[in-house]
Amino acid sequence: MPWGHNLLLITKLKVPQECLAYAQRAVEYGWSRNVLGMHIKTRLLEREGMAQTNFSTQLPAPNSDLAQRLLKDPYVFNFLDVTREANERDIEHALVQHVTRFLLELGVGFAFVGRQVALEVGGKDFFIDLLF
Repeated sequence: MPWGHNLLLITKLKVPQECLAYAQRAVEYGWSRNVLGMHIKTRLLEREGMAQTNFSTQLPAPNSDLAQRLLKDPYVFNFLDVTREANERDIEHALVQHVTRFLLELGVGFAFVGRQVALEVGGKDFFIDLLF
C-alpha cells in the first residue's frame, strides 16, 4: 500500500482496528487514495451491512452473509447536488452524471448496464430507470 494511503489512515482514524480494516479493503479492492479518503469520510465500515433485509431467511449461508455485506444503510448521495425535494427523474439524471462515484458508493459487485432499459413482460412494455 502506498505511503500516502498510510498517512491518510493515520491522520483520519484514531482506532487501530479501523485503520487495519480500511487498509485491508484498500489493498483488496485497489482503492486509490482519493477513494480511500471518500470511504473514510462517509464512514463506509459503519454503514456496511446495516440495511434491513430478508437475506438470512431467504438465502442459505454463506450467500446470505455475502449479500448482507454488500448493502449499506444509509447510502450517501450528497455528491449529487440535488435538493430533498428532487423528483425521481432529477435523481436518475444526477446519478447518470456521476455514475462512477455512484458505483463506488454502492460498493463491490455492481456494474452500470443502462438507463431506461426496455423490458417486455406479458406483452406489455416497461422501462427500467437504471439497471445495475
